[in-house]
Amino acid sequence: MDSPEPKVPPASERPGDAGESRTTAAPNTDAPVARALGERADPARRKARERRRSLARRARQGLLFALILAATGAAIYALRPKPVPVDVARAARGPLVVAIEETGATRVKDRFVVSSPATGTVSRLSLEPGDPVKEGDTLAELAPATSPLLDERSRAEAEGRLGASIAAEGQARSQVERATAAKQHAEQELGRMKKLAEAGAIPADALEQATFEARMREDELASALFAAKVASEEVRVAHVPLEGTSRNAKDRHVDVFAPVSGAVLRVHQKSAGVVAAGAPLVEVGDPGALEVVVDLLTTDAVHVKPGTPAVVQGWGGDGPLAGRVRLVEPSAFTRLSALGVEEQRVNVVVALTDAREKWAGLADGFSVEVRFVLWESNSVLAVPVGAVFRHGDGWATYRIEAGVSHLVPIELGHRGESQIEVLSGLSEGAEVAVHPGDRVKDGARVEAR
Repeated sequence: MDSPEPKVPPASERPGDAGESRTTAAPNTDAPVARALGERADPARRKARERRRSLARRARQGLLFALILAATGAAIYALRPKPVPVDVARAARGPLVVAIEETGATRVKDRFVVSSPATGTVSRLSLEPGDPVKEGDTLAELAPATSPLLDERSRAEAEGRLGASIAAEGQARSQVERATAAKQHAEQELGRMKKLAEAGAIPADALEQATFEARMREDELASALFAAKVASEEVRVAHVPLEGTSRNAKDRHVDVFAPVSGAVLRVHQKSAGVVAAGAPLVEVGDPGALEVVVDLLTTDAVHVKPGTPAVVQGWGGDGPLAGRVRLVEPSAFTRLSALGVEEQRVNVVVALTDAREKWAGLADGFSVEVRFVLWESNSVLAVPVGAVFRHGDGWATYRIEAGVSHLVPIELGHRGESQIEVLSGLSEGAEVAVHPGDRVKDGARVEAR
């Protein structure tokens, strides 16, 4: 049998403690030792204590690991690249129109510029732009121009020429008188020689010589008369600069007639005055026969053919006007752009197909906007023009899926004003980045702006 455990007497009954009070007892410094002896004596208590220490150590390690993991995640989240904001659009089916827009001006189809047939003084025109005229109506009267005023030097020169011409006329008259006398003498001599020849007193050659002399003197008289006539005309010409315009010259005039029936489009010479030969006076035409002239870049004009539909808009009236290309002129010209760059352009003539009543407010020289429709379709798959870009020898776009951009090669068709046709590479409803920029790459994270 096990021996009974020894009983430990109470502290009040221990030897040497009878005279001591409980409140003044010294601290028990043997408690840790006793506890250690107790644990050594009780293995279960020791294992429980080690287990508690292990759990506390593991808890501290787990908390430290969690803190490290959270700090690492926060650092990774802070340092990772942010999504690139982009504009997003969808590939959708709808109508697409390929057109060219340019500014043009209206003009009368058949216009006639009436000019001065000669240099002279034109009368004041009573016509105003818009006045109706008929073929053959008198538009203006052209009178001879007045003589110019002479300064002292010019007048002295004219008077000198007049004096010289008068002297030459007197000399010519003297030549006429001398030639007349010589002719009379030769005729008398010829008559005398004929009588002598009939009597046989002179040889035949003497009669021939007298006949020749008479003929020569007659020719000299005729020449002298012509010279006198020339001298007389020179005197008359020399008088003209010194006399001015005569009354008979003022009464003479030339009428300028209207070549066709229509209306006055423009009056170039309203007031009376001196005009040169060929100077424009009036423009006449039919304001109801209008057409539109548009100067296109030659690179655009190659796509425009006679018969191409055109829409005239921005003319100030109600709604657009329909038209068709009548002519693409065969010769181009050079024009400076607003930036000072030389451009090769060509005139394209558009005929209005709407009724005259619809565009009655239009007139010659009005500014309009013309839209040439080159191609159109009611259902094509299209994306914004800014979503496509060059990639190698072809075209590509960035398709957006789950916030990630993917480089997708595509095949393009017709290009409109803001949309472009996609033939292959995208499906309907696919999201694409519009104007992606340099930060967007294949596989980059993006977010819709």
